[in-house]
Amino acid sequence: MIDNIICDKEGIRIDKYLVDSDLEYSRSTIKKMIENEFILVNNEKTKANYITKIGDVISIEEMILDDHEIVAQDIPLDIVYQDDDIVVINKPTGMVVHPGAGAYKDTLVNGLMYHIKDLSRINGEIRPGIVHRIDKETSGLLVVAKNDIAHQKLAAQLSDKSLYRIYLALVHGQILDKNIIIDAPIGRDEKDRTKMAITSKNSRKALTKVKVLEVYNSHSYIEAQLETGRTHQIRIHMNYIKHPVVGDPKYGFKKEDKSFGQYLHAYKLGLIHPTTNEYMEFEAMPPQEFIDKRMELKDE
Repeated sequence: MIDNIICDKEGIRIDKYLVDSDLEYSRSTIKKMIENEFILVNNEKTKANYITKIGDVISIEEMILDDHEIVAQDIPLDIVYQDDDIVVINKPTGMVVHPGAGAYKDTLVNGLMYHIKDLSRINGEIRPGIVHRIDKETSGLLVVAKNDIAHQKLAAQLSDKSLYRIYLALVHGQILDKNIIIDAPIGRDEKDRTKMAITSKNSRKALTKVKVLEVYNSHSYIEAQLETGRTHQIRIHMNYIKHPVVGDPKYGFKKEDKSFGQYLHAYKLGLIHPTTNEYMEFEAMPPQEFIDKRMELKDE
């Protein structure tokens, strides 16, 4: 559940403003929520000492973790690469990246806490080591930071786009153009606050490059490169051009089999190592279910 508050007071620390707004959270809890990005200002990460401006859109995602200890769990992880600074994980479909409301166990973070001795603390106790995320129903590569310096450098690469991610996806419909650039801003869906949407209101620039690899009778197999990293970006952009990702439970067609999840896989990750400054590139094949579905659609 996500609520939006339109700020009506100027010049007040945001943590104090929210405490005075009759929220059912203490000031310390609000600070923790801000630290872990469950409170955003104008769709941007903020700090507890941010000074409010009239008209600020304060988004608050419900998160009650005070009574829930985040515990280490012996969850099998596909570790593609590891050294003293970074870990590259191939996340399976169906795994949540970090704990949140209603999901305190069986996340990637729970597994990381068991298998990895040291993780960066920049994103707090709920998201240790997490530099970037991929959706629960998306499989594939993501990099985790083992210390704060590595985290800061990787986050800077995300910002300046020197860390890049390429996805594979199966989408509905035939896409006849071989290369497409989708440039459409993404913000919170005003009609459904659990979703994102293409909108000009309180939105951020979003750009996805799409390369069509194969075209079938009623589907296409694509490669999508993120130039920005908005929530659900590829899924929203493909739905926007009327070619939603197969199996997408939120933005896809309602009448289709969603038992596996969405056929979207982060298969390539490129980054500059935070200590050696060496360029590194990793690849991971899609899950077998993805490969089988692709062959099924190809043979239709």
